[in-house]
Amino acid sequence: MKFRHSILFLVGFFLFSLASAQVGEHRNDLSIGFTGGVTMNTMDFVPKIKQSRKNSPMFGFSSRYVCEKYFTTICAVALEVQYNNLGWEEVIEDGSQNTYKRDWHFIEMPILMQMGWGRERRGLKFIFEAGPQVGLYLAGKEHRGGATWDVSNRPNGVVYQYGKDPDRRFDYGIAAGLGMEFSSPIGHILLQGRYYYGLGDMYDNSKRGKFGRSANQTILVKMTYLVDLIRTKGDNIK
Repeated sequence: MKFRHSILFLVGFFLFSLASAQVGEHRNDLSIGFTGGVTMNTMDFVPKIKQSRKNSPMFGFSSRYVCEKYFTTICAVALEVQYNNLGWEEVIEDGSQNTYKRDWHFIEMPILMQMGWGRERRGLKFIFEAGPQVGLYLAGKEHRGGATWDVSNRPNGVVYQYGKDPDRRFDYGIAAGLGMEFSSPIGHILLQGRYYYGLGDMYDNSKRGKFGRSANQTILVKMTYLVDLIRTKGDNIK
């Protein structure tokens, strides 16, 4: 728990510093656009449930405000609203020949500090981003396979997840990633890889609960297209 609070404190500090500090060249660039990609999700369960990564498409809206260039670092804040199908896919090795996959549909909102190095208007730029992310559970669906559904030999007797909706609809955690951006007069194309570490548990983790931990762990690969609504004027911006 202290580890989670420390991560949240550090991310909050960086975002506050980005928003309040204006010691470099001022920028006032606002861009909006669309984003889409593929997520690979697992659930961090305690007791452990063996899984393979569950692949699903994601899509949504993206916006970015560039506020400053500090030496060679271009500082910005990115806000996204996206639909994602999370959940998990179990690897069942108890001889039952059962298969199981769970869809969990979420609306997610990452708020990320973004730092870039390279060309602002024409050419390539390298990107690092990190910040908090929140999500809201919308609905779910189970996919069970096998001639006969038999849970009598599941490892450690972990069967509580079957037929059980999450106890909590609100998810939160930390997202961080790397990417490349190509800018031109008609917009910005970003190719990004991102990892999301869930800090909130979807099932009850109290003494009465069946899981000590049940959090989303997501790898995301996506492409974003942004167009400028507001651009800083200046002949020296390249």
